[in-house]
Amino acid sequence: MSLIAKALALAAAATVAASVMTSPSFAEDGSGQQLYPLFTYRTGPYAPSFIPFGAGNIDYLRYVNEVEGGVDGVKILIQECETAYTIERGIECYERYKNGYNGALTAAIYPHSSGLDVALTDKARIDKISIVSPGGGQNIATDGRVFPYQYPLIFDYWSEAQIIVDYIAKQAGGYDKLKGLKIATLYHDSGYGRDTIEPLGILSKKYGFEDIQLPVPHPGEQQQAQWQQIRRSGADWVFLRGWGVMTPVAIKTAARVGFPVDHIIGDIWSGSEDDARPAGAAAKGYLAVSVFPPGTDYGIIKKLKENILDKGKSDLKDNSKFGTVYYNYGVIEAITFVEALRTGHKKFGNRPLTAAEGQWALENLNIDDKRLADLGAEGLISPLKTTLDNHKGETVAGKIIQWNGQSWDAKTDWIKADPTLFAEVIKAKAAAYAKEKGIQPREAQN
Repeated sequence: MSLIAKALALAAAATVAASVMTSPSFAEDGSGQQLYPLFTYRTGPYAPSFIPFGAGNIDYLRYVNEVEGGVDGVKILIQECETAYTIERGIECYERYKNGYNGALTAAIYPHSSGLDVALTDKARIDKISIVSPGGGQNIATDGRVFPYQYPLIFDYWSEAQIIVDYIAKQAGGYDKLKGLKIATLYHDSGYGRDTIEPLGILSKKYGFEDIQLPVPHPGEQQQAQWQQIRRSGADWVFLRGWGVMTPVAIKTAARVGFPVDHIIGDIWSGSEDDARPAGAAAKGYLAVSVFPPGTDYGIIKKLKENILDKGKSDLKDNSKFGTVYYNYGVIEAITFVEALRTGHKKFGNRPLTAAEGQWALENLNIDDKRLADLGAEGLISPLKTTLDNHKGETVAGKIIQWNGQSWDAKTDWIKADPTLFAEVIKAKAAAYAKEKGIQPREAQN
């Protein structure tokens, strides 16, 4: 059974479960407010990743509400729904909040799970609800002509594969030097982890490097056999597509088998402080792709410290997590939500947006350099512009960072992915999906 088929089967089961769920006993009146359903995973094996991320999300929205008076005067109502990072519970949360909550309107839903994003593919199209997954959505959904309700904003795994290969080529002395190199991908054996298999296959044929793919079963606590295989294969580089405990285990196991840590490049979900620090001294020199740069020197992060953290209003319980990779990711995601609302207000007026209006806003985003400067987010996010036929953004970029034993250092500036490299493949896959589902693609903008 395919990933999408499994996800849709789970979706059907969860829909039934959701129909018998009870509402909270004490409901806040949401009239005149914009709902932000916050899908959490404060429990389960991936909770350490969510906790700083969720705090960044909440802190920015709290800042907008309390300091800026809302988005153009419209307050945001946050409603948490715990998923434990499972598809079943995620779909229950979706069903609970897809039509709003106690008077507050839903403009979009951020599922915070690649698997859940897939599971909601058909449901979102039927319900006409926008599903937004910054950094973790389906690459095929870039084609908004076929996927009008899904937004893999900012980054995707196919672009990441391209950025990894670009960095390795530069270290080797040029793309022509890739021929004969061996690049192993050690991936979390899930839909997320498997998503770079196809683009790396395309890139290996194009540039002549050997593509080695090695899965690691969830949660990734046993990897000795995979790393022994990496050593025996003579791999030159390892692309580590981990999640949770899998990443520090990989770094420590690599050290035991003698693989150089500075030739391991982690995925965006393997590049936080909590991925490197538990590996101890073995992590010094470890590399990762960064789309959510850490640090507290950004203007908006300084504002959050002054107005939220220092006043005891932060969702963080451990202030050492402030300004970390995942905290800043939470802020970045919240910025995309708020800027979508601002975009919609310019067209529809300063009021809560409906789902249809939220969809229009999401595919007309234009967070340019000037707007980033106004937000105090220069360097924190690369410019983001979407269109009807491009739901990811015109500029997709990531940085390579390196762990110095205590924190991350930037090794590169933004490395931009070439949007034309996989464009025809993505369009063909989207066209095949449209044919299978009987979807008439929308007409693209000129």
